[in-house]
Amino acid sequence: MRIDVLTIFPSMLEPVLNESIIKRARVAGKVDIRLHNIRDYTLDKHRKVDDRPYGGGCGMVMMPQPIFSCLESVLKKARGKTRLRRILLLSAKGRKLEQKDFFKLSRYEHLVLICGRYEGVDERVAHDLADEEVSVGDYVLTGGEIPAMVVIDATVRLLPGVLGNESSAKFESFQDGLLEYPQYTRPAKFCGKKVPSVLLTGDHAKIAAWRKKEALKITKKIRPDLLEK
Repeated sequence: MRIDVLTIFPSMLEPVLNESIIKRARVAGKVDIRLHNIRDYTLDKHRKVDDRPYGGGCGMVMMPQPIFSCLESVLKKARGKTRLRRILLLSAKGRKLEQKDFFKLSRYEHLVLICGRYEGVDERVAHDLADEEVSVGDYVLTGGEIPAMVVIDATVRLLPGVLGNESSAKFESFQDGLLEYPQYTRPAKFCGKKVPSVLLTGDHAKIAAWRKKEALKITKKIRPDLLEK
């Protein structure tokens, strides 16, 4: 998979992309992640990428030209069929992503992530460039860089061969509509607290039943809305 990120702050992403599982995936050739500075494509001699909104209002809006030019350059250099490419605009007003969406994204050969800033981006970017406008939660951040990191992390870990244990992604929160069951490791007793005895029995059927019961209990307490779905 190839992932291109369009941003005015590429240095924000590098530390995250060069650590842990994402770094190993890059080194192993599972994913090719490239960062592009939108300022490099502006026609303004001061490298300006924003302007006042038409109709008035507070704040500034990112201009379409630098983003259009940056994406045009990326697509000329990128390989892969158009139907296997997905272009996303990270935006607070976009559709909220769920775990199932990242499984779908992991099947694409090419992802392009456009990071907005300021009060947002010119609507022509959302309408004419992006396949979809997406959000990572019902809250507002200062820009699309952190959401882009979330999308990359949640997607790359699902690529074949990235996780050490391929079954890890099959038994996680949200995978079957529930939050994940409690996890324990050694020692069996710590500070007077014991690991549930069923986990020490070696009886896989009983353990599976216990985990399902606990997952339901946790989901009902913390995220009852998931059960309603």
